[in-house]
Amino acid sequence: MIQTGKRKARILAVDDDPGLLRLLTIRLRAENYDVEGVESGTAALAAASRFRPDLVITDLRMDHMDGIGLLKELQSRWPGLKVILLTAHGTIPDAVQATQMGAFGFLTKPVDKQELLDQVQKALKISGFMDTTEDWRSELITRSAFMEEKLAQAHMVAGTDARVLITGESGTGKELLARAIHKASPRKNKPFVAINCSAMAENLLESELFGHVKGSFTGAIRDHRGLFQQADGGTLLLDEIGDMPARLQVKLLRVLQENAVRPLGASDAVAVNVRVISATHRDLQQLMAQGQFREDLYYRLNVVHIEMPPLNRRREDIPLLVAHFLAEIARESGARKIYAPEAVEFLATADWPGNIRQLSNVVRQNVALSQTPIIPVELVQQSLGGGPGKLPSFDEARDEFTRSYLSQILQITGGNVSQAARLAKRNRTDFYKLLARHQLTPEEFKDRGR
Repeated sequence: MIQTGKRKARILAVDDDPGLLRLLTIRLRAENYDVEGVESGTAALAAASRFRPDLVITDLRMDHMDGIGLLKELQSRWPGLKVILLTAHGTIPDAVQATQMGAFGFLTKPVDKQELLDQVQKALKISGFMDTTEDWRSELITRSAFMEEKLAQAHMVAGTDARVLITGESGTGKELLARAIHKASPRKNKPFVAINCSAMAENLLESELFGHVKGSFTGAIRDHRGLFQQADGGTLLLDEIGDMPARLQVKLLRVLQENAVRPLGASDAVAVNVRVISATHRDLQQLMAQGQFREDLYYRLNVVHIEMPPLNRRREDIPLLVAHFLAEIARESGARKIYAPEAVEFLATADWPGNIRQLSNVVRQNVALSQTPIIPVELVQQSLGGGPGKLPSFDEARDEFTRSYLSQILQITGGNVSQAARLAKRNRTDFYKLLARHQLTPEEFKDRGR
């Protein structure tokens, strides 16, 4: 089936038989899928880091790392990624066992073309790809390969009802990611409801979450539907879950176990169908060790864990984010200003303990205080406490040089990895690992006009 979304579905094909791999690749590309083929499990893991597939189709029997080993690694690194196994008749029992371990399904060789396409469409539909476009992630501004991996993981899990725990420093965009998961999910047309568990008193938080009936809560004059009921059919974000009081942790655990909520003062529980996403900047493992967070609740919430990176680990996004905030301010107030080039340099090299939230506040402050259309570097220095941008460490400087060197080679070869690896005097697998480590993808350097 021809894909009609804003991008093609990406499929990673793995088979140590070059002929079969080529046939599989041709068949899938004929259906307008974006396909990459590799000949080993090790190469597949390296390719998955940069290609970010929506589906993996792998042979079961391969040297070094077989299909089962690859399945386990993929599940560990990218929970929710669908995997289809290719097997000969003699290994069908192994393939059946693999499906019990989490593989989406298996196909026997020689693979029937229509059966292959049917399985692919079913796997993509279940993963959520068929129902989404790139709009689901439009609020997350990035060109960071590291951040793209997080978004790929989020998109994979969006097609399931698995609970997600999002961790990361304050201001990294945890709520934006939760909203994106909801938008990419089958629940996207139902409510998305968020509550900050540290922003209100315990009794008020209890009432807001679970609801109350008339007269059961101080000052209540009518029944109140709690957020679990308001989010029925949709998604509930429990932000700053690490600050939830112990008594409410017990009540939340019961709701998750029973899929039902009992409002304050009610005699009967009400069934609810809610996908729960939780977020926190705190170390829940440490809180559990201190007896401040329930272990059984932690494992209920932490089915899939996504850690949002701090802004200092995605500095290439700073100019993009700055441009986004300036455009946003211009739409809101009509104030159209830009930064001087040296001011952008300063922003890109500064420390950001408050992450994206701090960057947004600084941009808004600079626009408000700048008396000229071009915001000078001196104003940025004042808002950040003065001083030049931070000098990189030796390791940072070495990484920057390596990334620049790899970029130049890919530019020279037009994104041809085999040719680039020969120029660098590295084998292809090691070269792919280098690219993944330095967040580079060959496609960025290929001639778009071809």
